[in-house]
Amino acid sequence: MKIYITALLLVVCVFIQAQVKIQGKVIDSETLKPIPYADIKLPELKVSATSNSDGTFYIESQGNSTKLVVSKSGYEVANFVLENKVDYNFEAQLFVAEEETTDDNGTVDLETAVVSAKKKRLKKKENPAYAILREVWKRKKKNGLKLVPHYQYDEYEKLQFDISNIDSTFMKRKIFKGMEFVFEKVDTSSINGKTYLPAFLNESIYKVAGINQPSTKERRELLANKTSGFEKNEVVASTVKNLFRDIDIYDNRVNILDIKFVSPIATDGFAVYDYELKDTVDVDGVESYRIKYYPRREGELTFKGELYISKDAYAVKEVVMETTKEINVNFVRNIFMSLQYDIPNDSIFYPKKEYAMLDMSLLSKKESAKGIFAHKTVNYYNYDFDSTHPEAFYYEKLDPAKAALNEKDNQFWAENRPEALTKDQEGIYETLEQLNKVPKFNNIVKAIEIFGSGYYNVGNAIDIGNLYSSFGYNQIEGLRLRAGARTYFSQNDMWRAQGFLAYGFGDDKFKYGADFRYMFNKYNRFQVGIGTKRDVEQLAATLTASDGIMTRSFASSSIINQGDNTFLSNNNLTNVYASIEPWKNVTFRVDGNYQLIKPADTSHFSIGYEKDGQIKETLTNTSVSVSVIARPGAKYSQYGIDRYEMSTLAPTLMLRYTKGLKGVINSDFEYDKLQFLYTQPILIGSFGKSLVTVEAGKTFQGVPLSLMSAIPGNESYGQVYGTFSQLDYYEFVTDEYATLNWEHHFNGWILNKIPLIKKLKLREVGFLRAAYGDISEKSKAINHSTIQYFAPNQQIYYEYGFGIENIGFGNIRPIRVDFNWRGNYNNLPDVRKFGITIGLDWNF
Repeated sequence: MKIYITALLLVVCVFIQAQVKIQGKVIDSETLKPIPYADIKLPELKVSATSNSDGTFYIESQGNSTKLVVSKSGYEVANFVLENKVDYNFEAQLFVAEEETTDDNGTVDLETAVVSAKKKRLKKKENPAYAILREVWKRKKKNGLKLVPHYQYDEYEKLQFDISNIDSTFMKRKIFKGMEFVFEKVDTSSINGKTYLPAFLNESIYKVAGINQPSTKERRELLANKTSGFEKNEVVASTVKNLFRDIDIYDNRVNILDIKFVSPIATDGFAVYDYELKDTVDVDGVESYRIKYYPRREGELTFKGELYISKDAYAVKEVVMETTKEINVNFVRNIFMSLQYDIPNDSIFYPKKEYAMLDMSLLSKKESAKGIFAHKTVNYYNYDFDSTHPEAFYYEKLDPAKAALNEKDNQFWAENRPEALTKDQEGIYETLEQLNKVPKFNNIVKAIEIFGSGYYNVGNAIDIGNLYSSFGYNQIEGLRLRAGARTYFSQNDMWRAQGFLAYGFGDDKFKYGADFRYMFNKYNRFQVGIGTKRDVEQLAATLTASDGIMTRSFASSSIINQGDNTFLSNNNLTNVYASIEPWKNVTFRVDGNYQLIKPADTSHFSIGYEKDGQIKETLTNTSVSVSVIARPGAKYSQYGIDRYEMSTLAPTLMLRYTKGLKGVINSDFEYDKLQFLYTQPILIGSFGKSLVTVEAGKTFQGVPLSLMSAIPGNESYGQVYGTFSQLDYYEFVTDEYATLNWEHHFNGWILNKIPLIKKLKLREVGFLRAAYGDISEKSKAINHSTIQYFAPNQQIYYEYGFGIENIGFGNIRPIRVDFNWRGNYNNLPDVRKFGITIGLDWNF
């Protein structure tokens, strides 16, 4: 570590309570090579840590200690006297131990077992930790909240963002001129010893009540919250919260960042972890085995840490989990979690306290690189299994405004916090209140908000944007410029008006659109809207199209294409709608549409159809559609007419019926159309994550080309999920169809096992796309388009391929390259049998 960082850390230590801060390295006394996963302990304080794969470690305690003990299987235990309570260059040398002897039977007594000093790995059944974990597996505990008729408890949640690796050079940058006072709050992390500056703090207290009989229902009421750090703190708080998932340590795989890690008490844990029984300790009055565990192989989705297993109940009393330096998760250098449980009897457990921290960095995974700490602390207390409420109490709809914000005064917090804030946390509110008065700080926050949303706020009432849609190109319009705006008074506006104006230099025409939406009721989200647009669009880009006025297909504006896209249409669309959410995440919506469609360039593209003995190129369509959309498990951070959806594994199910109204506003056709969509992200153990989408639909009468369902092609070199990369627009057209899109992200499960290649941290993707459909004789008779199109009715059309993702430099690795093969129908003219597409994916 550089001298100036060490000096800074020493200065910081003067102002904090911690009495012991030791950072150093464990090495072999003979080879001087680092010793990974050694046990470091302050025995007087019952505080322990585990060295990293490179032998480095950090241990800290608020109490005073004079001893440090370092041990590792195969080495003699080393005892050190701490002459300096703060030491950032500590070196612990361990000496190889002689082999221990066992009794004549070769057995190990659980009560007196110690870790074998043999350097070779113990066989599973010889390891005393195995006997303990086997008892845990036999008595697999369940969360007691799911087993009682009714329950309630209080929950205190604390979320925090910090800027990490603050050093003197960073503090002296010009950007901080006028904001130097914030550096008075610099502290060091108790997890890794890095300096940090608190930037955001949110506290919430909830009253949670639930029933399991006759049905399962939980009510979660926000009693109070307090936030400082950013103006749009509701989104920031939800984002921090969404980084963490509720996990059951008894599951074989635990979900963190939508990635499945192997639980340290998984029944197959001995295949991926080494375990060492260290000693027995008292944890909240419960005598417990302390078991050290660490990964057998680098680069896998595993942890290092400690298990504390109750000697009487053989249940997890506490678990400490920390990822290793080889973690292959984008933007994340380290994940640390500490979970504590109460064990009232032999069959159940109750959550007591959870603490989690993510050490993230956008640009680099180097330990010295600037980054962000994201913390989440949750306390569960005041459990009550006797009080009851009427069943209607649990189903009562709570005020969404109070569910997002319910501020209380300082006296309330002083009386109701289950644990006091640390000194640095106490100062965050005051410091950030001062920061919000500094214009330069507000400009920095505004720049971050523009980058994230794509909108620039003018006068706290109008947003200019979306800035990311300002430029486009297609064969008909040529270069396209677009300017848009929307009303924006707050993130929870109950109404919104928005519009856009675009101009194409190729066709020398203006396009425009505008809509207005109003929400009457924030409980059931009853809302209405009206909008209209005149634009050039690719109508064959999706099967289950959106009725949104402001939306625009990628196919209309992609910059680089594999061919000339001349299949664009002039779309004159007016839409009115009403929707309501009578049950959580279940929406009923009614849309009325008036549409005038004609080819954007009749010299290349025709939608000709027969009506009254004449061939027409302009279609008038008036229709009404009814949709039911279910998003079970979806989470949102706002309650206004526009909501920010958090990333979850929630599925989407949609059923839509559309009725064409012939003769209404000169509409040309009467028809009935039924559509279904289902999409679902699925975590599959340690094998990664799949994304599956199924769509199906049928039009029951004959309709012209513009009202039929084209299997969505993709003529660009970009990746667009839900489309077929080897199909051109309108290559397959149907009036009844079924499609499947499946892709699986292996998260390096294969490439991480290949020497040399695993260092590149690349990840593999496999995918399959399939479609089947047909065209009725009635539709064939109506259509007189000059283009040749077919239906995939002879056999199921399919595409397949693989991709390599996580391509990039340092910690920025968003690039994905796919290799696509067309499976059949290769006898059709001008088909693309093979193609390469490129995309960006900013996932973890």
